[in-house]
Amino acid sequence: MTRSATIPTMIKVNRAPVLTLWAAVVAERLGHPPDTALSLASAVAGTAARAKARRLGIAEERDQAKDAQAAARSLSTAKPQDTTELLGRRIRLTHDEDGVVLAEGEGKPAPAAPVRAYVTRAFGSHLPAVRQAMQELAGRYAPEELNRIGFRLYERFRPEVPPDMRGWGAKGALDLGLIRGMGDAEA
Repeated sequence: MTRSATIPTMIKVNRAPVLTLWAAVVAERLGHPPDTALSLASAVAGTAARAKARRLGIAEERDQAKDAQAAARSLSTAKPQDTTELLGRRIRLTHDEDGVVLAEGEGKPAPAAPVRAYVTRAFGSHLPAVRQAMQELAGRYAPEELNRIGFRLYERFRPEVPPDMRGWGAKGALDLGLIRGMGDAEA
């Protein structure tokens, strides 16, 4: 059996788990442990989802104002925290007994387990192949360069949503051949 016969090249999936997995792969390449990488990836995907909700008119302005007020309260009352940058997003961090994790809302740790379950559900049996393709692409760049250009790379390989599919949660085709080819062409 050839490699192409056993590993799919096109996978139908929503963009959000693709960004989540890619952000986790980039975070790991930057040296973050896997659980921390998943927490950070959740923050990146959440930021992108909120921006899309605003573009689609799903998020109301009063919700945005409440989020901004909660964030300001959290920053003014929270203990000093570390920050990191991932794919152009500055993320506040907090520490718990398991290490460094994303500081959500009022400084509560964002656990990795739900993010891991989400990505596993989204990709199913294709997860190892998708992760491998992404890791191979990420490995072709120095960590700092990858973090700087990583979101643009994602924009080039993310699933295209068919023109007749509008709105939230539309699935498109993720082309693993494209991801692998990007790495070959840019190495």
